[in-house]
Amino acid sequence: MSQKSLQGKTALVTGSTSGIGLGVAKALAAEGANIVMNGFGDVDGPKAEIEALGVKVVYHGADMSKPEQIEDMIAQAAKAFGQVDILVNNAGIQHVAPVQDFPAEKWDAIIAINLSSAFHTTRHALPAMQKANWGRIINIASTHGLVASPQKSAYVAAKHGIVGFTKAVALENATSGVTCNAICPGWVLTPLVQKQIDARAAAEKKSVDDAKKELLGEKQPSLEFTTPEELGALAVFLCSPAANNVRGVAWQVDGGWTAQ
Repeated sequence: MSQKSLQGKTALVTGSTSGIGLGVAKALAAEGANIVMNGFGDVDGPKAEIEALGVKVVYHGADMSKPEQIEDMIAQAAKAFGQVDILVNNAGIQHVAPVQDFPAEKWDAIIAINLSSAFHTTRHALPAMQKANWGRIINIASTHGLVASPQKSAYVAAKHGIVGFTKAVALENATSGVTCNAICPGWVLTPLVQKQIDARAAAEKKSVDDAKKELLGEKQPSLEFTTPEELGALAVFLCSPAANNVRGVAWQVDGGWTAQ
């Protein structure tokens, strides 16, 4: 990529205060894109990390389960920077339980945040992209958007939905300069995954390192976690001219998980 290839563009990355979202936001900022951050937890630290890359950063604390807050976030982004050029739908939550024991409120929350929020951000951001005849919508799906695992019914349903939604948006904009693609990571050592590892270690009375190795060994043939930096680099590629005709793709970054 050329130096500062995204200079003058604005990227909104949901769930960007940590993990994958922060990694993607930093990668886009390194190429010159101004960033609209969103998420919970520590904001000042991650915001400073992105600002250190020489771009402007604004933060909006929209609850991604609330459509009216999402609409306000897109409006505030447009007010700050003119419009959203790059939309990265990354916000997500997880809950693990068998279907018969899965709390209905957890199902509703996962579908709202992991799936419906992408619809709401996209419908508000698309018109400006279409008018400009340039835009990039990148949905962070998951290997679980392509294959399933037990006890993750809501997450699997949401991520399969994201992959389908990605294809539909890509087709609707296929003759324009607006592209829509999904990235499907396998195991990434995010706070969300670390919680699962810690819970597994506690339940099975083993070390966290052993639980981590077993987690990778069950699914990910590379035995290596995908990193937020790798996913950020892929997002930068998807925003480049080389990806002008990459449309509706569900791009696996899973260490061979879905090749099995």
